[in-house]
Amino acid sequence: MRRKGERKAKNLRNLSTTIQDTKRPDVTGQKNVLRVNALESEAIYIFREVVAQFEKPVLLFSGGKDSITLVRLAQKAFWPAKIPFPLMHIDTGHNFPETIAFRDKLVQELGVKLIVRNVQDAIDDGKVMEETGKYASRNSLQTTTLLDAIEEFRFDACIGGARRDEEKARAKERIFSVRDDFGQWDEKNQRPELFDMLNGNIEHGQNVRVFPISNWTELDVWSYIQEEQIEIPAIYFAHRRHTFLRDGLIWSAQDDVVFRSEDEKVEERTVRFRTVGDMSCTAAVESTADTIQKVVAEIRDSKISERGARIDDKRSEAAMEKRKQQGYF
Repeated sequence: MRRKGERKAKNLRNLSTTIQDTKRPDVTGQKNVLRVNALESEAIYIFREVVAQFEKPVLLFSGGKDSITLVRLAQKAFWPAKIPFPLMHIDTGHNFPETIAFRDKLVQELGVKLIVRNVQDAIDDGKVMEETGKYASRNSLQTTTLLDAIEEFRFDACIGGARRDEEKARAKERIFSVRDDFGQWDEKNQRPELFDMLNGNIEHGQNVRVFPISNWTELDVWSYIQEEQIEIPAIYFAHRRHTFLRDGLIWSAQDDVVFRSEDEKVEERTVRFRTVGDMSCTAAVESTADTIQKVVAEIRDSKISERGARIDDKRSEAAMEKRKQQGYF
């Protein structure tokens, strides 16, 4: 695929030294804040490379903390101009209501374009078959809807919030991760990325998944949210919620999406969600962390991965890798 003009690429790269567009607190002696500032610089560089090298990028937005962080980084990368690409949400129809409400509020405030494509349409058209039973989820069904949307809009770069610390398959991804013309990922055939050089050359029909916060950790994301005072959905903070226990995990009982047996007793607990996916595959954790400061302290002391509450990753040893090979986020 033909690259854009060299002048545009050069101008955007020259902006990489002027990223501190907002007021910062004193970071003297704050090691993690200094690390986050360095990661911010890297992410902004990546965003500018995407716009310099690709014709039709899009930011994959779920309403979760990672994609919200991406939006803030994109704002900084192109300030004072608006974010120069749309946001796209692949809506399973089983999202937490708090997340959808926050998504709509954010895009209205920012004045950015939001594209929504629904998994329900693929089910209705017979392209995918909905799962049934105790562990039924629409999570894996998103792949078909995503690939259809990429083809519909001819996106050549899809920016996502995946991080290498989340899961071992994601640790294999490059920052510019090429998908073939079927949307598939070959984990054994990836380009080297030496000296921060990002190669956006792709063949006709291919597209690239881009991960600007690939090198961040969960603690880095929360530290950045704290430093930048970014608003996030209340579901991430401790709150009273009707829940039930299954397989040692805490599930929301405030909807009719999650399958619940008659012997699974509903109780009110103080919980929060460390990661926000579908209601049917995302469990809560007991917590009293009701502020960002408390969440950061909790994450710093945690010995369990945030993906430990995602049942979709537990279906097999290589569940995530198989989904990514087929075109998943």
